[in-house]
Order: sequence, then structure tokens, then C-alpha cells
Amino acid sequence: MSEASPGIRSHNDVMLTDADAGAAVSLRGLHKTFGQVRAVDGVDLLIAPGEVVALLGPNGAGKTTSMEMLLGLTTPDRGEVRLFGRTSARATAEGLVGAMLQSGGFLNEMTGREIVQVMAAQYPEPLRVRDALERAGIAGHAGLRYGGMSGGQKQRVRFAAALVCDPDLLVLDEPTVAMDVQGRRDFWDAMRAYTDGGRTVLFATHYLAEAQDFADRVVLMRAGRVIADGSVAEVTSRVDGRTISAAVPGADVAKLRELPGVGLVERRDELVTLHCLDSDSALRALLSAFPQARDVSVTAMSLEAAFVALTSGKV
Repeated sequence: MSEASPGIRSHNDVMLTDADAGAAVSLRGLHKTFGQVRAVDGVDLLIAPGEVVALLGPNGAGKTTSMEMLLGLTTPDRGEVRLFGRTSARATAEGLVGAMLQSGGFLNEMTGREIVQVMAAQYPEPLRVRDALERAGIAGHAGLRYGGMSGGQKQRVRFAAALVCDPDLLVLDEPTVAMDVQGRRDFWDAMRAYTDGGRTVLFATHYLAEAQDFADRVVLMRAGRVIADGSVAEVTSRVDGRTISAAVPGADVAKLRELPGVGLVERRDELVTLHCLDSDSALRALLSAFPQARDVSVTAMSLEAAFVALTSGKV
């Protein structure tokens, strides 16, 4: 160990530095396998206090397993987890961490208010239950039994249960699933109010627009590894080119892939989307090969397009 890189070695033989001690989240060399499946394959991640980070990736990328190891719900085969310089268990016991996960559930017979009351009793300095319910937007339905709630209402109860410990770090796994459009907007309004106080958020989502609009930073995973990490602009810059969208009746996907300058092709009915390294060449070739094309648009690379390109393994 050099004097320029101070640190200590953990029980798992992972070097921890001063940066780890000051981080809200420090994941170092995390590995986890289930049988022959390598779910997480050497994840390193530092999140500073106050950051809002979106964890993205296709199904099976290792997002949920990484979150479960972060929270101490799953033990890594190798690697180290520190939250505010503490173990997951200690950080959770001190009320520093709140979590809203897809796995697990609450008793259907309990009301939303009772669920949040039970959670509040686990922590040394919780919020008032009424405040947590109001922040989550479920106070008006808190008397309903959990089993009789809609999917969106259940998500709000989960959110209130995560908030009631007044955490410095909030970990959310697909938090707006089952919510309608207005419900998602209300949820993110509540999250903005929460993070205005400098709190840290790590969330996984399949709604890429949420990541683009809300996250300070995007971490993209594929096959158990982090393959991109940075702002939305930094991640999209990893993929060159532009996107061409057009309605092309009778489009042959194989023929579209052969067009010059085209990388990836998506088709939904007549609508085709071409992710292009050279959009000028691709556009000329498209109109020549498919003169029936209409409603053509050319746009800069979006987070969704970058996500598709990077997680496909073709760039």
C-alpha cells in the first residue's frame, strides 16, 4: 500500500480507502453466483452523499441481486459493502437506510397505517407515521387493508414504510411499477422534495424516462457487470450516431440491417427505428430502398437508444 493510496484491508481481502469511508454507498468487488449462474461479477460502485443514481440494465443484469447485497439481504461470495462507512446491518439498525423492494410483502390483513406503524417501531428516531403516509401520498387510504389495495396504492404503502425511518439513503427497486401516469408523476414529485434536503437515492427502473429526468447519474449493468457509469450525457456519448424513425410498410428487418451506417434495428408493426453510426448514409439508403417510407425523423441518441445499443453487446 502506497502513502498516496491510504486504505485498510477488509476481512474479504478487499482494499477499502478513505473514499469508501466517506461514501454513502461503497461496493467493492462484489461477486454472487447461484448454481451455474453468475449473477454479479465484480461490481465496484461508489455513491457520494446527496447523489441520485439510477441503476439500469435488462432483466438478469444483476441489479436486484446487487441491491440485495447492498442491503444485507444476500451475502456476497466475495467483496465488501459499506454504507456511510458502516456494515449494512449497522446502517440499517441506525435508521440510515430505507428500502422499497419488489421481493417480500406485508400481511394482507394489516392496514397501510398499521404496516407503517410496525416499521416505525423498528427505528430509534422515526418520522411520525402520519408524516410518512402524507409524503408517500397514501394518507387518505391508510385505513384500507393491504390485501384490498390497488397495485399503485400498495407501492405507496411500501414507499411510506421505507420513508418512516427518515433515512439518509433510500434504495428503490422498480418503485413506480403498477402506478398510472399521474401516480408516477406524484411519486417523483415526492422524491424531489425528499432529495432537496441532500438525501441519497439509488433506484432501479425499467422506465428509462425516469432515469433521464430524475437521476444525477446512470449506472448501466449487463451480465453482472457495470458497463457504463456517468451522467445521462456521458452514457449516451458512449454510443455514436443518431436515431432514424419512420413508418415503413412491409419493411424487411434483414434488409434494413444491411443498410449502410445502420447499427441496430427495431420494428413495431410499420414503425422502424434505426440506430445509426452514419445517419446521413443510412437515411439516403433507406429512402432509396424503401420509397414508401413516411413520417421520417432523425434525432440525437437518447438514453433508451444508448441502453439498447450498450446492453446488446454490439458496441
